[in-house]
Formats: sequence, C-alpha cells, structure tokens
Amino acid sequence: MQLLKFSILSATMLAPVAALANENAVEAEQPRDIVVSGAKQESASATKTDTPLIEVPQPVTIIEDEVFEAQGAISVSDTLNYVAGVTANPYGPDSRVDGALVRGISALQFRDGMRDIFSFYASIRADPYNFDRIEIIRGPASVLFGQGSLGGIINMVSKTPQFETGGEVSLRYGSFDRKEALADITGPITDNLAGRVVARVRDSGTQTDNVPDDRVLFSPSLTFAPTDATQVTLIGLYQEDDGGSTSQFLPLVGTILPNPNGQLGNDLFIGKPGWDRYDGRLLQGTVIASHAFSPDLTLNAKARYIDSDLDYFTHYPNSYSNPLDPYLDEEQRLISNYASGSLANMEIFSTDNNLQYDFRTGDAVEHTLLAGVDYSWNRVRKDSGYALEPIDIYDIDYDALSDYGGSIPITGDPGFLYSVLEDTKQTQIGLYLQDQIRLWDRVSVVLGVRRDEARSTSFGEEVYDQGATTFRAGVIGEVVTGVSPFFSYTESFEPISGADLYGDPFVPKTGRQFEAGVKLHPTDRILVTATAYHIKEANRPIAAVVPSPDDPDIVLNGQLQIGSLTSKGVEFEANATLPGELLLIANASYNEAEVEDTGQQLDNVPKFNASLWAMKDFRLSGETTARLGAGVRHVGKNKSYGPAFPDGITTPGFTLVDAVAEVSWRNWSLAVNATNLLGKDYYSACLARGDCFMGSERNVFGTVSYRF
Repeated sequence: MQLLKFSILSATMLAPVAALANENAVEAEQPRDIVVSGAKQESASATKTDTPLIEVPQPVTIIEDEVFEAQGAISVSDTLNYVAGVTANPYGPDSRVDGALVRGISALQFRDGMRDIFSFYASIRADPYNFDRIEIIRGPASVLFGQGSLGGIINMVSKTPQFETGGEVSLRYGSFDRKEALADITGPITDNLAGRVVARVRDSGTQTDNVPDDRVLFSPSLTFAPTDATQVTLIGLYQEDDGGSTSQFLPLVGTILPNPNGQLGNDLFIGKPGWDRYDGRLLQGTVIASHAFSPDLTLNAKARYIDSDLDYFTHYPNSYSNPLDPYLDEEQRLISNYASGSLANMEIFSTDNNLQYDFRTGDAVEHTLLAGVDYSWNRVRKDSGYALEPIDIYDIDYDALSDYGGSIPITGDPGFLYSVLEDTKQTQIGLYLQDQIRLWDRVSVVLGVRRDEARSTSFGEEVYDQGATTFRAGVIGEVVTGVSPFFSYTESFEPISGADLYGDPFVPKTGRQFEAGVKLHPTDRILVTATAYHIKEANRPIAAVVPSPDDPDIVLNGQLQIGSLTSKGVEFEANATLPGELLLIANASYNEAEVEDTGQQLDNVPKFNASLWAMKDFRLSGETTARLGAGVRHVGKNKSYGPAFPDGITTPGFTLVDAVAEVSWRNWSLAVNATNLLGKDYYSACLARGDCFMGSERNVFGTVSYRF
C-alpha cells in the first residue's frame, strides 16, 4: 500500500512538468551559478531587519538550501554539519527531533522568526526541503526572541512565492531503500498574486531495523502584493510522518564497554515491530505581512497557528539502575526493557509585530528604530503509560513482547508500572525596542532592551509567573577597508518551574555574554569571522543540604539557585566564493562549558570541532555542466559524568567525509550525494547514566531532477 501510494503521488507530482515547461525551451539552460557566500549576505534574524552580515556585531551563519542539499542534509540537524560553534546531531541521527548544541548549549528552534517547538516529543521534525535557508545566531538572543536562547537560536526561513516562474521536480533513491518524490514550483498567478507549492513524498527505512522514515508534506503558499508598499504572504503546511525512534538507548556494556557476548549491532532494534512508532500529523497556518506607510516607516506583522498530534510508542533497556552491570543474569544477556507509550497533542499560537522607522540625526548618522511586541501561547496534553518486560538483548523474541492492544500500557497490562497525564499551558508576552545606528557608513551600533512576562500552568494550577528585562549592546566598525572588529554584550532569561528547599519559587535563570571578534571581508564574496566569547548563566538550581533557619537540628534537602554555568571559547569561520566559482567553507571552534566549581565539561559537549567544505562547478560542453563537492568534518571527544563514572566516561572523537557529484544537461540533472562516505562506525555519545547513541552510517542517494 505504501509503495502504491508513493507511485500515485510521484506521478501526480511529475504531471505539472509538461504544462509548466516552455514549449520553445530547446535552448541549453545556462549553468546554475554557485551560491555566493560572503559579506553581501543579509540576515533578518540577528536584528529582525534586513542587515548585511558585516554590519551585525555578532557571528551569524547563513546556509543556503543549495549548499545544505549538496552536503546531503536529510534533516534540519544535518544542515548544521558545517557551522562553527555547533555540534549537530549530538545524540546521533534522531528521527524524533532535530538536535544541535550551539556553544555547548541546546539551541531553540524558530521558523520565520517565531518559535515552533515546545515540550519534548509532542511534534514531528521540520523538513529542510521546505526552507530557502537556515540561519544560526550564536549567543544569547532574548532581547529579540524572548525566553531561553542562551547558546543561540536556529531560524528556518520558509520558501515563499516568487513573481517569476521556476521550480524543480525530482525523484530520489538511496540507502535504506529510500524512495522519494519532491517538487517545488512557483510563479505568478496574476499581476499582483504569486503562488508556490512545496511537496515531498517519502517511503524509506533507516539505519535502525524496523524503523521507517515515511513522510507526506504539502506546503502551498500565496503572496499578494497589491502595491509596491504592501505585501501579504500566506503559508500553509500539512505534514504526516510514519516513523519510529532510531535511538535505541543501547547499554554501555555491549557497546562502548565490553560484553562477553560481543558488541551489539548498530542497527539493533529492541522494540515490538508494528507497535513501536513515532507517527505524527502537523497542520500549520502562517501569515506574514508588511506595509510601508512611507519610505521611512514600515509595519511588519506575522502570526502562526500550529496543531500537532503525535503517537510515540517505544522501548528502551533499563541500563540506568546499574550502568556498569545492567543485566539480570551472569551471562549478561537478559535485561529489563521499558515500554513507553504517549499520545500527545500540541497547539501553538505565535505572533510578532513591529514598526520600523528609519531616520537621521545628522548627515552621517542613520538610525533604524524597531519597536515591537510578540506573544506566544502553547498547550501540550499527553496521556502516557509505562511497562517493563525482560528480554534477551542478544536474541530478542519479538513475538513474545506485549503489544498492549495496540495502544499505550494501562493498568492490567503485562509489566504495567505507572501512567502519567500532562496538561500544560504556557504564555509569554514581550515588548522590545532596538536602535541600529549607522555612523559615517562605516560603524554600526546596535542597542536593545526587552521586557518579558511568562506564565505556565499545569491542570490549571500555576507553575510559574515570572518576568525579566534583558539588554543588548554591540558595535562593529570598518577600521580599514575589509577589516571590521566588533564587540557585543547580550543577555537571556529562562523561567523555571518549582520552588527551592525553603519553599520559595524559583526566579528565572539569567545569562549574559561578552564577545569580541573581527570580520574580514576583502571582497563582497568573502567573509572570515574570528571571535571569542564568555557566557555565564546564573540562578541555576543545584542540589543542596542545609540546616533549617528555624531549627539547626533539622536538615533541609532540595535545590538552591546558587549554581552557575560558564561557556567560553573561540570560533573561526570562513565563507568564500573564489575565482573559478569555487565555494569554500571552513570552520574551527574550541569551547569549554562547565557547571561552576565542578571542573567538568558538560555532558556530551566536545571541546573541539572543525570542518572544511569545497564545491566547484565545471563546464563539460556547451550544454553540459558538472558540480563536484567534498567535505571533511571532525567532532572532538566528549565526556559524561555520573555516580558510576565519577571520573567520566569518554566517547571518542570522529572524523567523517561527505561528497556530492552532479551532472546537468539542459534542464535535467543527476546528483549523487554521500554522507559518511568512508563508512566509519562510531558513537555520537555514551552517557554515564548508562546508554550509548549510534552515529550516522554511510548514506548514499541519487536524485534525478528537472528544473525550469
């Protein structure tokens, strides 16, 4: 049935080609220009205004879709493989969520400047094919985006309609029996109305046995531009995933640590085939509007509603009770196996509205003043059940595992442990003010302030009601042609639920960063950034045991907000398009991230990462061109600490090679992508709590495309 559905949808998606192709298109298509990286790129995320990167006093990375597709990205996490200061897929390829560490800290995910992920395992992953580019803003970003964002944010910029006809239709086949059809078609409908359709249909397996990665995505959009001063874009999205968890949480003893029965296979599946799943349905509606009252005054407004339903059924072994010996028998084969089932629904409403006013306070002083308000509301409801059954992890009898009637474990089911209900609501409203000052067309100053109020309830009972004021200041100036040093100070805040051991509600965690660096831009097609930063987070809850202030003989046991986290390091990033249309991307970063007074690096945070990507176009004949690209990326070793490993357990570093080869003839192209080309076996992370995460296996796929 899946194959039939795939075939029908593939044929449907290919049908528009003949209609859209120009009847007279017999001339050879000009070769695609390689994407230009460098100082001319603009980011709308770093300042919420379209600002060239060389005028932003902090490092910002933009990955165009042409680049991350050439690099073989099949998830949003994969698009970050060649970004300084970022560890992509820190827990290996995860079919449930997109993960990335930015400066050692988990990054928040935004879509078109509005956050679209709340809670864990309540939604499905975004699709990189749906985005024109991915932007990474490193460092705290609360002044513009609200709570969280201590290490940085990831902003995905949606594809929107263009008033020029164009697009592509593609078929793909690759590793793990991956079969896909893709389409991206845009163009004018009337003089002031343009449309776009982005679609993807996938029937695929994964590197983990019995875990599919099937997807249907359909994203239509319209842009209405009645005048040069007004534009309204509507973006719809329907996405349905039928998948599972590629993360199997295999025990340390049998993966990175020896087991007399040998090493557990990287593709081992420990669940119940047909019961384990990560199936979700996602509906989104977005409106983005702008109106220029005059050349100097513009209103920007956007809003999004998301409705997501998810069934998450999975198994994972109990390696946590005793990480050094989790097995139930002397032969070290039998292990307790958790069954976890969750039915989740997530609703999100977000809006961000601002006025941009451009004015001068002198012949050489230009201002871009931004005043705005944003609001978000989300509700997450879950019904979860848990059970426990033993398995022989080296010879699993899948038929013997319970299927719990096809739903979550409930009272009376074999091995039932407990169930959990969740109904959480969160709201946040923020007021922000920013002034970008351009002096003598050489120096840029950014000043910002924001006030937030955040509230959370659980089943109607207040969890927290907290507010915070955050600031931002930065300066960058071109002291000599092509050399722009910068300095910035930024802040963040994050509300915390709960109370300390005295019963006082937690106050928000706060973070601040000092950063200094230089941007070198000898031409518009080259941008080299070198930077050093120091981030400190305060009000971090840590375990504490203290005498009661009322009676010294009574000991209070709980948490106090006396901890702090420090992340400091240096980063180097170079993006250049050199003569001969050679694209080079080079990165290196060193990061020390630790909780104060422990002397220990944060779990699963490597200190050193580096990467290099090169890509070049060649003309083979008058009608035929080729593109070759290759990259190497290194992720340093990381450590994890816990009671079983007070001195830490080390996950070795690894180095991977990726490549792309593409031949284009007229409107047609054939591309072959390979990630982990050399097929290196490695672990992304092995944690002291007891489990290991497999790294990405070799993935090769070929794509036939028709572009017009």
